[in-house]
Amino acid sequence: MLELQHIHTQYGNIQALQDVTLNIEAGEIITLIGANGAGKSTTLMAISGIVPCRSGKILLKGEEIQGLAPDRIVAMGVCQVPEGRHIFADLSVQENLDLGSFLRTDKVGIKQDLEYVYSLFPILAERRHQPGGTLSGGEQQMLAMSRALMARPQLLLLDEPSMGLAPLMIKQIFEIIKAINKEHKTTIFLVEQNAHQALHIADRGYVIENGRIVLTDSADKLLTNPGVRKAYLGI
Repeated sequence: MLELQHIHTQYGNIQALQDVTLNIEAGEIITLIGANGAGKSTTLMAISGIVPCRSGKILLKGEEIQGLAPDRIVAMGVCQVPEGRHIFADLSVQENLDLGSFLRTDKVGIKQDLEYVYSLFPILAERRHQPGGTLSGGEQQMLAMSRALMARPQLLLLDEPSMGLAPLMIKQIFEIIKAINKEHKTTIFLVEQNAHQALHIADRGYVIENGRIVLTDSADKLLTNPGVRKAYLGI
């Protein structure tokens, strides 16, 4: 589904990503874990076309996408839920979801996907006419994920979906991520500070430090890796 080959990015004179190489197979949940400032969000933004690559290739189903405009990348089936949600606070829940399907013309499919996201998040159906900014943090995260799903992505990029949420809401969000992967056949690339939760739902994981991938393995093996346990799982 996706392959990053020797990606380098920088902010001014600061090297953000250095020789990042990874791959994601169709149907997988892959997680990228690391400390704050390690390059996790930058990796997602490079895939989305928001941060330019200085060198290297990003291949979506074998086609190079580095250098393409973000809207073109969305049209090709990649959609990102950014850290901090970034919903349109003054627009209603329904209007936020309508914007998610802006690039689509298949009215029947849009209606089906709207019914699907409302079945995933019934609270959004109840509040469809309510301004997005009046929702709770957890409900805004649901809205941000639903807005992305309205683009019908083949690859969903999730940046810190549990940030700032209560434990019960975190559990619900991760259960829904699994459901999106299994029921909607959506490939997921998950960046998450809560490494324990992320690894429990992922197939494989990558560890990034100072802009470099330093370790990759199955999620089960990363959960039992002494270095990972000490550095990221608090064990």
